[in-house]
Amino acid sequence: MIPASVRVWVCLEPMDMRRGFDRLALHAKTIVGDELQQGRAMVVFANRGATRLKVLWFERNGCCILYKRLHRSVFELPVSVGSASVHIDTAALAKLLAGVARPVRVRRDAA
Repeated sequence: MIPASVRVWVCLEPMDMRRGFDRLALHAKTIVGDELQQGRAMVVFANRGATRLKVLWFERNGCCILYKRLHRSVFELPVSVGSASVHIDTAALAKLLAGVARPVRVRRDAA
């Protein structure tokens, strides 16, 4: 359960999922400042195809990462014009983590 005092931010720029704790924390600091290390923020990052997602947060004595990869679904990221990140509530985070089914693509064979 996420405490009510923790704010959840979604980075809207696609992120390279090979990034680890340090590089993600550095990017998260540009979004939330010192709130991450004070345990008051979580930052969500997704890849370009929205099939992989990392959530970064800080607990009492260290950083944590949740990494989720979808196979036949995509993460439905919020939309914000002109902003690099957006604040969401915990209900929206749960919906984001659930993902949505990707439309089935039908292959047409050349005749």
